[in-house]
Amino acid sequence: MGESGRRRAAELDALIYGLEHGYPMIDTAEMYGEGEAEEIVGEAIATLDRRPYIVSKVYPHNATRSGTVAACERSLKRLGVERIDLYLLHWRGGARLEETFEAFDRLRQTGKIADFGVSNFDRSDMEAAARLDHGLTGSNQVLYCLSRRGPEFDLLPWMRERSIPLMAYSPLDQGRLLRNASLKAIANDVGCTTAQLAIAWLLAQPGIVTIPKSSSRERVKENLGALEVNLSPDVLAALDAAFPPPKGKQALEML
Repeated sequence: MGESGRRRAAELDALIYGLEHGYPMIDTAEMYGEGEAEEIVGEAIATLDRRPYIVSKVYPHNATRSGTVAACERSLKRLGVERIDLYLLHWRGGARLEETFEAFDRLRQTGKIADFGVSNFDRSDMEAAARLDHGLTGSNQVLYCLSRRGPEFDLLPWMRERSIPLMAYSPLDQGRLLRNASLKAIANDVGCTTAQLAIAWLLAQPGIVTIPKSSSRERVKENLGALEVNLSPDVLAALDAAFPPPKGKQALEML
């Protein structure tokens, strides 16, 4: 969101509609619209009594010891809040991880963030992060959906062993899954939409949170319907047949 002024009103309306209907969390980042998305989130949450759980992210090139703190302060101002619930390093690169984690810890101690985590980290990256912070439990946000199941081979088991939730972004593979004939056929048998089936598959897995992008009321309402989809063993088997799980390690994909 926040990349076009022409869409701003509709995006704000979709956010408010989702929050009013029980969506518990908003994921954003300083990168999205170069801060404009955070401003839209701030406008949305200012209209409501209930504050959602807020996730935001720092650019790698801002993630030095002092740069992380400054970036967080800017995000807090745009969001209009005193604390970000979960603050993530958007991807690894630029600053040394030690510096970023030291800044995260400082922000947590001062109450600017409640918890921190990472994004787009593969297993080796997570192992490096765990060596620096043995209490790292916030989250690792990665590309994970029916058509991109690579994390299941080694990353997801490693995270589950340590009770670190995986936050799956692009659960619809940027809309590609909506056009998948196999998924359409299975969804038709289940009696739901392809989007609802893809999201329900993720929600049915332990330790998984997913963040579908929704910039219209219609999409927000449709996605919420995924909570009503019950996946039988036969449906899960059909999904595995259409989208086979990985048989070996794969490079972590990013969008």
